[in-house]
Amino acid sequence: MYVKFRQWTTHPVPESTIQCLTEAGYPYLVSCVLASRGIDTVERAADFLLCEHQLSHSPLLMADMDRAVARISRAIADGERIAVYGDYDVDGITATVILVDYLKRHGADVVYYIPRRVEDGYGLNADAIRSLREQGVSLMVTVDCGITGVEEVAYAASLGIDTVVTDHHECKETLPDAAAVVDPHRIDCAYPFKHLAGCGVALKLVLALGGPDREEALFSRYCTLAAIGTIADVMQMSDENRAIVSRGLATIDHSDFIGLHALLREAGLADKAVTSVQIGFVLAPRINAAGRMGAADMAAALLLCDEPARAEILSRELCALNRERQSVEQEIYSQALEMIDTLPANERSALVLADGTWHQGVVGIVASRLSEKFSCPSFMIHLNGEVGKGSCRSWGGFNLFAALEACSDLLLGFGGHELAAGFTIEADKIPAFRRRINQVAREFRGGQAPVSSLDVDVVLTQPSRVTLEEVDALDALEPYGSGNVRPVFCLTGATLERAQNVGQNRHLKLRLTKGSAQFDGIFFSATADSCGCAVGSRVDAAFYLQVNEFRGIRSIQLQLVDLRPSLAASGREDEALQLLHHCLTGEPVQPKEAQRLMPSREQFVRSWRLLQHIVPIEGLTADYLPLLRTLSAALGGVDPFLRAAFCLEIFAERGLLSCRRAGDQVHLLLTDGGRKVDLESSSYLLRLRDILEKPQRGGGLA
Repeated sequence: MYVKFRQWTTHPVPESTIQCLTEAGYPYLVSCVLASRGIDTVERAADFLLCEHQLSHSPLLMADMDRAVARISRAIADGERIAVYGDYDVDGITATVILVDYLKRHGADVVYYIPRRVEDGYGLNADAIRSLREQGVSLMVTVDCGITGVEEVAYAASLGIDTVVTDHHECKETLPDAAAVVDPHRIDCAYPFKHLAGCGVALKLVLALGGPDREEALFSRYCTLAAIGTIADVMQMSDENRAIVSRGLATIDHSDFIGLHALLREAGLADKAVTSVQIGFVLAPRINAAGRMGAADMAAALLLCDEPARAEILSRELCALNRERQSVEQEIYSQALEMIDTLPANERSALVLADGTWHQGVVGIVASRLSEKFSCPSFMIHLNGEVGKGSCRSWGGFNLFAALEACSDLLLGFGGHELAAGFTIEADKIPAFRRRINQVAREFRGGQAPVSSLDVDVVLTQPSRVTLEEVDALDALEPYGSGNVRPVFCLTGATLERAQNVGQNRHLKLRLTKGSAQFDGIFFSATADSCGCAVGSRVDAAFYLQVNEFRGIRSIQLQLVDLRPSLAASGREDEALQLLHHCLTGEPVQPKEAQRLMPSREQFVRSWRLLQHIVPIEGLTADYLPLLRTLSAALGGVDPFLRAAFCLEIFAERGLLSCRRAGDQVHLLLTDGGRKVDLESSSYLLRLRDILEKPQRGGGLA
């Protein structure tokens, strides 16, 4: 059965709060989401939904920003050759483009260098620095990297290159001895907002170089590039990041960068309202593919391109690279799943996998997918001889940077931040690293095994209120990102009316109904066979709400996040379970009710045979209601759901199995040991027979 998340966490939302917000004029769905996130007053809602399009803090509040401006301004004035040294991800590429474009427009002699992920690895490297010096570079400005490059900056100085470091990653104890080190994470940095992306810091540098009088014009020019990098780097969506992304998305149609427009057209986003979701899942992966496949220069060249024909060619090549990346990613992901199946339980709190055939540029994406699937941090290592280069992704608040620091004696080097990081390691140290990082992860979780969990914002109790206008209104919650994720909605007890494989049998198109409401949906990377829910069955569905536009017709579409057999009892199921409870607790039961409860011999046999088939020797933990539905389908006959539940209780009473309930789940363990048991001696059955054989006037018996 395809259930992505073992546990769905829902948030009780007071109806009074929703009513308060809707009466103030906020749309129903927006009010539900706000209320689920603790925004419970009209004033707080107004503050949250207000998206400033201006930046709040002066860039000169950053430590060393004045020194960075002075050194770069002198280099421009003196005609020095400046190198912008970037990074190969979307954040680094957009940061590079922002600074290079600014310097070129102000007459600087500028070149840029973006490392090749496989050949150069992350961050500064001596070979590249030496090459830049040979090209006449006397000032190197880093963007989105450099904060840990103490040795490399010293090497550059020995060659006669001054360095200005701009970065947003965590700082180590020793900073590079550079002309300036600009990073909001510096301990001595008074900048109020610590969560800018690398492109956000580069943007701040450009604003500082331009001065207060040109700040508005420069922000207008570069906000869209900064928005793309900020979204792609999954930065906290608050304060200045919210302003950058809001302004960048609002003005993307008017961007001066023709390469960006070419890429939007090639990605099918031209003439559409572009949201943070489309940036994150459509545009950014295409830019990212260049760096992952060893061609980050191509993405930078496209964004800096001022020739329309050349931009069209580069955008097509970039999209072709992305398709290649997708194919390689899927192959590595499948191999990783096979490896995980062989890992012992004590090595699953943090996944550490290594292979010499994996593409180094793609393992980070696979790590993200594994973290989401298994609800734990993931460390994917590309082996090259005796050394491995790893990419890791966090889950559930686990601080990767701190964890790598705790393992630093096993590593050759590491860098990054709490959500995503990279490291190098000798191959023979990987087993020790795996043991230690799992110990760190277990301590972080308090010794609990990882459980895949989905956070559901809103359980839709009034699905008929989900209209096109309401779904459109959800755009007010944009931009989405860390700290303001795209809201997940849920329907419980819906009926799966239709399910059809589409997209070469890779995805599932479905239709759900609940009451008078009917919704079409798409479930990516799932099929009719794998979803484990038959047409006509009761299901719970978790999804994003979106508008699908086809041939000019707009309709509501559910983008499924997860689908499971419903844990919500129907009216008949609830009535059956209440009757069973009355019987088990000795409450009065009417003769007609006793007749309904009494399983036939054939139903006992069928239920026991099925349990022997589905319960492994170590036991089975399953969702209670779906298990009863499975048993009832095998039982057939009269009242199969009620009698399936009763059979479980009788088997447990007679010592054939252990049956422990915990919330929505039940744990079954067969304990019969092959012995025969007289079910007719069950106290429950004896009581029912007594009721049926000796009815009393006036109703049921105690």
